[in-house]
Amino acid sequence: MSTLANQLVLAERQDVARGIRLLLGRPLITERGDPPAFELIRRRQDPLSKWFDYHCGWQLVVEPRLGYARLLKTRTVPDASRPARRLRSGRAPFDRRRYTLLCVAAAELLPVPVTTVGLLADRVVQACATDEALPTFDTATKSERMAFVDVLKLLESYGALLTVDGVTESFVDSANAKVLYRVDATVLMRLLAAPVGPSRLAVPAGDVPLRFEELLRGTVRESRYGGADASDAQRNLRLRHSVLRRLFDDPVLHHDELGADELAYLGSPTGRQIVRRAAEQGGFVLEERADGLLLVDPDGIATDSRFPDDSATARVAALLLLDPLTAAPDGLTPEQLTVEVHELLRRFPRWAKSYQLEDGAQRLTADAVRVLDDFGLARRIGDRTVPRPAAFRYRTTVADGPPT
Repeated sequence: MSTLANQLVLAERQDVARGIRLLLGRPLITERGDPPAFELIRRRQDPLSKWFDYHCGWQLVVEPRLGYARLLKTRTVPDASRPARRLRSGRAPFDRRRYTLLCVAAAELLPVPVTTVGLLADRVVQACATDEALPTFDTATKSERMAFVDVLKLLESYGALLTVDGVTESFVDSANAKVLYRVDATVLMRLLAAPVGPSRLAVPAGDVPLRFEELLRGTVRESRYGGADASDAQRNLRLRHSVLRRLFDDPVLHHDELGADELAYLGSPTGRQIVRRAAEQGGFVLEERADGLLLVDPDGIATDSRFPDDSATARVAALLLLDPLTAAPDGLTPEQLTVEVHELLRRFPRWAKSYQLEDGAQRLTADAVRVLDDFGLARRIGDRTVPRPAAFRYRTTVADGPPT
């Protein structure tokens, strides 16, 4: 093979590895939002599509003329560790109210190529008033307008809404704010990644809470794996996809989180070879431990959420709690963890100012434990928080200086 041919093959491998990590970190990439990333994915669409389909069973949709690439990731296990977040100050996770408004607003945006914040708000008000399953939407209330703005800002970040004139945040201060939007219905329709549309599982509103788990399973059911009479090929396909989906989507994959058939697949020569090859092709460093697997992206491209991370108080506290947690294999109670956090707050009075209140230690403890749970570093067993094997990787010792 000539030197030029070698260079072309190497360039394609590097592009594909980068494209895999880009899409894992951001499953929706638009040409407007990130032109270089979109161009790379457009250029390497074929090998990227084949990689995701073979290893994870995920569909990659690339629309060059419409300017977006969407990786449709499917999870069969509910995961609350990556909520939609408010893009204004604090980046707090969406609550039930905001998720409700997001669904209603998205539905009302589909038939209108252009709208204003006032017209859209009126459509949402009317939709909520005519559906008995929805709480009313009152634009006269500032908290409601704030929730609505959080929804609109999220849709803007996805590229589903484009601000033509005005500032979305102005609606918080006044329901009479003037903001003009252009709607990208194609991106809007691609936001939903479920193989089965929820509307196809329509049930009376009163039955949803009682059948929620059943309905959720129905939206992610994939016919390619067959049913009770699945063939050996279908079972092997399901195992490959279920293991690699979790490996490439979660911070860490512990063996005790897998079923017996998944463990057997992962321990087989074929399974190990596929996992190692997939990690190499994606540009990851694969750490194989007795208790599980960990993928490391040296460039941080695939990382949508970081740990350790000194940009958030709860993540700093979570890191500092790993020493007492890993020193107690049976775990610690909430009261014991709160004592540890209270001592941190006492030692560093200028740190974590929003938690330097009467109930601050309890709140910071809860937030820090949630971080550890989300990153697979700890889990709750009964009334105790118990360290996971991956936690021992991040142990640290508190220095004399304050946390940053």
